[in-house]
Amino acid sequence: MLKKITITAFIIIICTFNIRAQNDSEVMSYSLQECIDYALEHNQNLINAAFEKDIADTQVKETLSRGLPQVNINSGLNYNYELQKSLLPATIFDPNAAAGEEIQFAFGQAYDGNIALSASQLLFDGSFFVGLQAAKTYRELSSKEHIKTQIDVVEAVSKAYYNVLVNQERLELLDVNLSRLDSLLRDTKGLEKEGFAEKIDVSRIQVQYNNLKVQVSNTKQLLELSNDLLKFQMGAGQDSDLTLTDKLEEVDFTVIEESGFDYNERIEYSQLQTNLALVNLDMKNNKVQFFPTLYANFNYGYNTQTGQSDQLFKGSRWLNFGAVGLSLSMPIFDGFLKSSRIQKNRIQAKQIEQSFDLLENSIDLEIKQAKVNMNTAIDNMVVQKENAALAREIYDIAKIKYQEGVGSNLEVTNADADYKEAQTNYYDALYAALVAKVELEKAYGRLNK
Repeated sequence: MLKKITITAFIIIICTFNIRAQNDSEVMSYSLQECIDYALEHNQNLINAAFEKDIADTQVKETLSRGLPQVNINSGLNYNYELQKSLLPATIFDPNAAAGEEIQFAFGQAYDGNIALSASQLLFDGSFFVGLQAAKTYRELSSKEHIKTQIDVVEAVSKAYYNVLVNQERLELLDVNLSRLDSLLRDTKGLEKEGFAEKIDVSRIQVQYNNLKVQVSNTKQLLELSNDLLKFQMGAGQDSDLTLTDKLEEVDFTVIEESGFDYNERIEYSQLQTNLALVNLDMKNNKVQFFPTLYANFNYGYNTQTGQSDQLFKGSRWLNFGAVGLSLSMPIFDGFLKSSRIQKNRIQAKQIEQSFDLLENSIDLEIKQAKVNMNTAIDNMVVQKENAALAREIYDIAKIKYQEGVGSNLEVTNADADYKEAQTNYYDALYAALVAKVELEKAYGRLNK
């Protein structure tokens, strides 16, 4: 009796664990746009790009801190076990000393201490103001890098989403084909028993049936991998259940073509503009380094000296001091260092300006290629869809003829093979059209809008 209770309790525990595991698994049912929205929040590359934006913000604050007051407290205690000595004329202490005679004299005492408060304020430094502008421009560049990463993520998620949809529909059709071929195989075996079909007829269909079973198994694995890839691009956990709500027949392949395309729609063009601004700011920074820098300084503190350590901390022996002033630094000659840097900046600016023409030509070519690929892919998809329908019609006719005894089994198996090949070609063309649609939208700079 005790053994039966123990087994029952064990089964209850296992069932409870399975229920909890199912509840812990996140169930996700998303459209393409919802997958994109999820990825924009959870994709690891985007999270790292957001950290880069935060780093750029801290660099602005770091540059700004140079213009704020700099305050320090310095203190120290010393035991001068060997005092520094100087050679002085002996006549200072003894008028009767011989000419040229010197004596050693030690300055200071065995113990000394000091504590001081110092403060400085930048009054003028051209590099500071230019550096502040450069830091803000760098923050702008980091924001654009973040946008570029967003576009890449949207592209990857869109392609992965469409890949899952195509594989799902491909698997559904393969299951239908397998069921159809299984029915044909059973019918042919029945005809063989009745003497209306030969063994070779059964073998032909059996070979196709076995191959199709392997194809179904491979497609299931491919579908699982494509689901995992989509979850990876989204930043979702691999143990989550992902259900897609969009349908392939609902996809709109219409992409509005723009006659007057603005290159500023492309984030790469905007990034190049920001890089040019950074080069010009660096040139400006090198130029303002010819100007002087001016600081205001303030110091106040106490110091003491004594020959006995027990008197070191007596307040009466600590003497105060203080100073207020200005410090000016004027550059005179640096071996043409700044001039060389300015010349380098001018060359860099010309290089980037030349890159604008290269980028514009590249974008024009990319749009043209994407449009051609889109039109070609859609035409091919339409043709392959029509071919698949015709292949199905040919198969149905061949099967009817065979069942009525006016056609051959070989004709049926060949028609079936052509039908499956037409289906494969159609889904390949369908996915190619979906990818071309995504790439054309990216070429127009509308993928993340």
